[in-house]
Amino acid sequence: MVSVGKKNRSLSRSNRANVSTLSRVSDSSIVRKGKSTVCDAAYVAKRLMKSTGKAAWIVATSFIVLGLPLIIEMDREAQLNELELQQTSLLGTPASQPSLMGPSF
Repeated sequence: MVSVGKKNRSLSRSNRANVSTLSRVSDSSIVRKGKSTVCDAAYVAKRLMKSTGKAAWIVATSFIVLGLPLIIEMDREAQLNELELQQTSLLGTPASQPSLMGPSF
C-alpha cells in the first residue's frame, strides 16, 4: 500500500509541473497574440460567410424571377421559328411576309 501512495504522489508532482508549465506557456505574449489573431480571423470569416450567403440569396431569387421566364420565352420563340421553317420546307415555297410599308407601285 505504501508504494501505491508514493506513485500517486509522484504523479501528482509531475502533474503539477505540467500544469505550471502549461499555464506559463498559455500566459505568454505569443500565445495571447495567436489567440487574438485566430479570434479576429474567425470573426472576419463569419461576417464574410454571412454576407456571401445574403448575396447568393439575392442572385438566386433575381435569376428565378427575371432570368428563368426570359429563358423559357426564348426557347418558345426558337421552337416557333423551327416549326415555321419546317412548314415552309414542306410546302416548298417560303410564306410571304406581309409588308409593313404598304403596297408598293
